[in-house]
Amino acid sequence: MNAVRRGLGSGLVQAFLVVIGLVWVTPLAGLFLSSLRSSQDSASSGWWKVFTSPGQLSFDNYSALLKNAGMTQAFWNTVLISVPATVLVVVLAALAGYAFAWLDFPGREAVFLVVVALLVVPVQIGLLPVAKLFGQLGLFGTIPGVVLFHVAYGLPFAVFLLRNYFAEMPKEMLEAARMDGGSEWRIFTRLVLPVGRPAIASLAIFQFLWVWNDMLVALLFADSSSQPLTVQLQSQIRQFGSNIDVLAPGAFVSLVVPVVVFFAFQKHFVQGVMAGSVK
Repeated sequence: MNAVRRGLGSGLVQAFLVVIGLVWVTPLAGLFLSSLRSSQDSASSGWWKVFTSPGQLSFDNYSALLKNAGMTQAFWNTVLISVPATVLVVVLAALAGYAFAWLDFPGREAVFLVVVALLVVPVQIGLLPVAKLFGQLGLFGTIPGVVLFHVAYGLPFAVFLLRNYFAEMPKEMLEAARMDGGSEWRIFTRLVLPVGRPAIASLAIFQFLWVWNDMLVALLFADSSSQPLTVQLQSQIRQFGSNIDVLAPGAFVSLVVPVVVFFAFQKHFVQGVMAGSVK
């Protein structure tokens, strides 16, 4: 009887997960199918019409997208913003997290409390002061300016996350490495980083997704030559309707990249979440 109950329970859970998966995938599938239809077909019927009229599907929209200089430039701007902002945050947070966790220096706890306090500062508060500062430094409207803003506001959470993860590592392991003559840099690169890979991968995913999908910061700090996909897609909306033949393929490309990144690092992401829950 218990085996039957467990079987039913497992079956219900699996069915529920399948339903949730279908609900999650349906908008993505709808967007992809819409990106393969002409603007006339999209205006006259929904994307599900392709199941009865598969002749509507073509890659003409993607060909037009590749020839759209504004969209292709926006895509590469998004890459030039997201990748450095993610790499810099991960590298700086890993160094700072190790220092706060295992190095003794004056004011360590006070500085870490300041970092934690920065977590409660909303992004909106710093927009205008930082914009004024960037204008004086000549960074306003440039890709480096957008990158620096994302790095500055991503670091507090990143340092907090990695410091707590590194602090849970066995103290004896680091002491044994020091007794064997290992320098702090060697311990950090050869011991701490490999052990902390799940947390670092989780942080990289979060940071990349946040920067890639950002619109608020890019809308204010990027000009027409440095704007990412999110801003470019918004500018493609016409006054009396949506430019669906450009918006749909552009939105799908903008969406599929974070999905690919997430699934590429899914194993490390799950390990990081499970390790954090156990600790």
